Amino acid sequence: MRLDDQRESTNIDDRRGSGGGGRGPLRIGGIGGVILVIGALYFGVDPRVVLNLLENGPTANTPTASQPQAAKDDPGRKFIARILGSTEDVWSSTFQQMGRTYHDPGLVLFSGGTQSGCGYAQTSVGPFYCPADHKVYLDLQFFQELQDRLGASGDFAKAYVVAHEVGHHVQNELGIMQQVNRQGNAAQKGANGLSVRVELQADCFAGVWAKRANDSRHFLETGDIEEGMNAASAVGDDRLERKAQGYVVPDSFTHGTSAQRVAWFKRGLESGDIKRCDTFNAPAL
Repeated sequence: MRLDDQRESTNIDDRRGSGGGGRGPLRIGGIGGVILVIGALYFGVDPRVVLNLLENGPTANTPTASQPQAAKDDPGRKFIARILGSTEDVWSSTFQQMGRTYHDPGLVLFSGGTQSGCGYAQTSVGPFYCPADHKVYLDLQFFQELQDRLGASGDFAKAYVVAHEVGHHVQNELGIMQQVNRQGNAAQKGANGLSVRVELQADCFAGVWAKRANDSRHFLETGDIEEGMNAASAVGDDRLERKAQGYVVPDSFTHGTSAQRVAWFKRGLESGDIKRCDTFNAPAL
């Protein structure tokens, strides 16, 4: 990716040297909890473990070791800041065309664990968006896991992850998450459930961002699209479940299959049209 001329977002909260604070109980309902569970699935973690945390939460305040303050101009931070800045530019313009105002999300970089508006988050949960505080949470170590354990590497694979989480913020801005929450937890489950539709729409929104950003700045290079497609495929429910347990249980799906994730990301990437991302009224995913 060619990002040298892309401005860096100022909405980065770098907590990597802060020690992360004490653990507080997780108090998350509805789609916020679903997103955290989905993050755990990136690593093959049994979602029931995360659900138990969501219901009960750790109660002790456990300080974490302080780490050296990360430099503000380190390559990892600069890359994330440029991708986030690009999403801000694209979605601000897109919302303006719709006669609406886009409010930029924050992005928190952390290591080990940190407090969020959705409770205490650890690295093992994976990247997630918290609708309660309008922030994306990301431990850069996730990208190493994405490469080493799931076989998805490259700059555009990383950009896809950030754009997907920002896609959840777009949903929040459009009132989609609120509508999903009103449907209740029962409607969120399974291969055709609301959770899958929420996630596939975020994939499509990530594709819309990539299309519009590239049309404006021409930052994609040979192989970038393939990296994004590979990343979307790597985190499909069927692939993750087969890798973790050797078989697939569609009733437990939360993100969609690898094929579905690639298809919806590609739909947004090819059209650049947010209207093409309506997973909720799609007859087939």
